Amino acid sequence: MGELRFDDRVAIVTGAARGIGRSYALLLAARGARVVVADYGGGPTGTGSSAEPADDAVREIKEAGGEAIACCASVSEEHSAARIVDTAIEAFGRLDIVVNNAGIHDPGLFSDLSMDQFHRMLDVHYLGTLFVIRSAWPHLARAGYGRVVNTVSEAMLGGNPELSSYGAAKGAVFGLTRNLATEGLGHGIRVNAIAPRALTRLSAAHTEQMAVEKSIPKEMMAKLNASMTPDLVAPAVAYLAHESCPLNGEILQAGMGGVARIVVLSSHGISKRNLTPEDIADNIETIMDLTGGEVRSADDQAG
Repeated sequence: MGELRFDDRVAIVTGAARGIGRSYALLLAARGARVVVADYGGGPTGTGSSAEPADDAVREIKEAGGEAIACCASVSEEHSAARIVDTAIEAFGRLDIVVNNAGIHDPGLFSDLSMDQFHRMLDVHYLGTLFVIRSAWPHLARAGYGRVVNTVSEAMLGGNPELSSYGAAKGAVFGLTRNLATEGLGHGIRVNAIAPRALTRLSAAHTEQMAVEKSIPKEMMAKLNASMTPDLVAPAVAYLAHESCPLNGEILQAGMGGVARIVVLSSHGISKRNLTPEDIADNIETIMDLTGGEVRSADDQAG
């Protein structure tokens, strides 16, 4: 296969001024896309605002010969998220790709987190994704083409301490991704998601704290961190954003030089008329056995 190019395509990347999002924007621009670098310029927990980070990313893209425009807007407010889409249409006259990457990180034990902290996570991760797509959807549908790449996380699957608010918000994005994938096919829109593995300013402090609590040697953590650079996630996002990508409703885990598929799997289980709790107890091993399990895809749901 030849080089995957994005000539004549217009892409929005949210949270594109720093970290993973910046890597996405740089790669898409390097391959011909005109990019809206959307970033509110806030801190890791969502406080503050500055246009400087987005302007800096645009400057880097232009110096490399690419084309981009900055938009300092918060995805967590509907009118502000709409301004990001308006920027793409006004500056470039079209919209083809939406990469929802904007996020915040504010870990804490479930019993210690305030309801405001849970709300902020949902506002930025879930509603922020929803607001941008909601505004972009009519443009994509009218064009009969679109690629949407959302951002989820392995945290939505559990197993990570102090990430109940973050993981739950990412779980909501997962549900949105799968359902929009079903609806988008009729409009030529494919919706997928990325679960990135990268060390960024959002996760650095929490990662370091977990390493201390688990007594992981510093040299081991240094080696691990060096392998988790944001640029190693960008190729998977570029693939999902490309017109040749046939995937829909899929989640790709990417980073550290690897790419894998995350799926929803159903076991064969049992089926019995007048099922009782005792039937479940007696057959729990069969119910939990994933041998020959069925992968549930968004396209299957559409059918």
